[in-house]
Amino acid sequence: MREEYRAELVGVTQSLVTMAEGVRTAMRQATGALMAADRTGAEEVIAADAETDARYREVEEQVYELLARQAPVASDLRLVVTALHIAADLERMGDLASHVAKTALRRVPGLAVPEELQPVIRDMSAAADRIAGKVIEVLRTADAERAAELERDDDEIDELQKQLFGLMLGTAWRHGVGPAIDGAQLGRWYERYADHAVNAARHVVYFVTGEPAPVG
Repeated sequence: MREEYRAELVGVTQSLVTMAEGVRTAMRQATGALMAADRTGAEEVIAADAETDARYREVEEQVYELLARQAPVASDLRLVVTALHIAADLERMGDLASHVAKTALRRVPGLAVPEELQPVIRDMSAAADRIAGKVIEVLRTADAERAAELERDDDEIDELQKQLFGLMLGTAWRHGVGPAIDGAQLGRWYERYADHAVNAARHVVYFVTGEPAPVG
C-alpha cells in the first residue's frame, strides 16, 4: 500500500510536468502562428487548450482521491495542496497561449503584429519560453533555489512590456488604434503568462521549504 501511495504522489508531480510542457509548447506555437499569420497553427493551439483543461481536471481528481484515501500529512500534504494551485496557474497559461493564437487568427491572412513591434514581441515570447522551461525544471527537481530565480527572470518581461507601450504611444506610431489594441493585449498576455509561471514556482518553494516564497 505504501508503494502505491508513493506512486500516486509521483503521478501528481508527473501530471504537473506534462501540463507545464504542454502550455510551453502551446505558447511557442501560438507565437509562431502570430508571426507567420499561420491559420492552421493558430487553430491547433486553440483546439489544444481543451486538452490542457482536461489535464487540470485530472490533477484535481488525483489530489481529491489522495486526500480522501490516504490523508497525507506534512510535506505530502503540502504537495497535494500546492499541486492544485500549480495546476490552476498552468491552466491559465494555456488560456493565455490560446488568446495569442486567437489574435493571430483574427488577423489572418494579414499579420497581427506591425513590423516595429515584432522584435519586442519576439523577445517577450523568448523570455516567457525560458521562464516556462524553468518551471518544468523545478517541477521535476523540486529545486527551491532555482524556483526563486524566476522572480528575477520575470523582471525582463516587465521591461519589455514597457518598451512595447513606448513604441505604440510614440509619435512615430502610424498604424492606428486596432493594431495598438492588439499590441497592448499581446503584451499583457505574455506578461500574465510569465506571472502565472512565477506563481507556480512560488508554490514549489512553499512545497519544499514550508515557507511562503517572498514576492519580488
